[in-house]
Amino acid sequence: MNPKVDFFFEKPSQWQNAFRELRRIALDTGLTEELKWGKPCYTLNGNNIFLMHGFKEYCALLFHKGVLLKDTEHILVQQTENVQSARQIRFTDVEEIIDQERILKAYIYEAIEVEKAGLEVKLKKTSEFDMPEELQKKMDSDIEFKSAFKALTPGRQRGYMLHISQAKQSKTRIARIEKSIPKIFEGKGYNEQ
Repeated sequence: MNPKVDFFFEKPSQWQNAFRELRRIALDTGLTEELKWGKPCYTLNGNNIFLMHGFKEYCALLFHKGVLLKDTEHILVQQTENVQSARQIRFTDVEEIIDQERILKAYIYEAIEVEKAGLEVKLKKTSEFDMPEELQKKMDSDIEFKSAFKALTPGRQRGYMLHISQAKQSKTRIARIEKSIPKIFEGKGYNEQ
C-alpha cells in the first residue's frame, strides 16, 4: 500500500467499497501502487499496467495496453472509438468485483506478462487521423496559427483534431477552433488549464 494513494480510497464516493475491493485484488498481484493522474495506478518496473477510476454509471479498471489482452471473457470495453490502446473492465457494484476476482486476477497477470514481454501497441500516427476541413482552412489562411498548431505535441494535435471533428455542424467546428486559438498559441491541449 502506498500512503500517497490512501486519500483516494478514503474520500466519500458511491464507488468507495468497490475501489477498496479492487485495491485488495490489485495489491495481491505484487504490482507497485502509485498515484498518477490523481488515480491509483499499478505499475511493473515503473511501467503502467492498469489504473482504477470511477464515473457516474460505473467504476473501472483501465488496462493501458488492454487491446493486447486476449479478453477470453469478453469483458473489455473500448471507452470511445478513438481510444487506441486502453481497455476497461467496468463494474456497477462491489458484488461483481467479488464474483469476478479470479477472472480479474487472470487479466491482471496477463497484462503483466504483456509488459514483461515488451509488447507495444502500434498506434496510428497523427497524420493518419482525418483533419477537419475547417481546421485545415484555418491553417491555410493563418501561417502563425499553422506554426503554433504544428509546434504542439502529436497527442495535443490529435486531441484538437478529434475535439473539433466531433461537432456535427461546421459552425460549431469553427467555434471550437476559435475558442482553442489561445491555448494552441500557449502550446496547451484543448482540455488543459
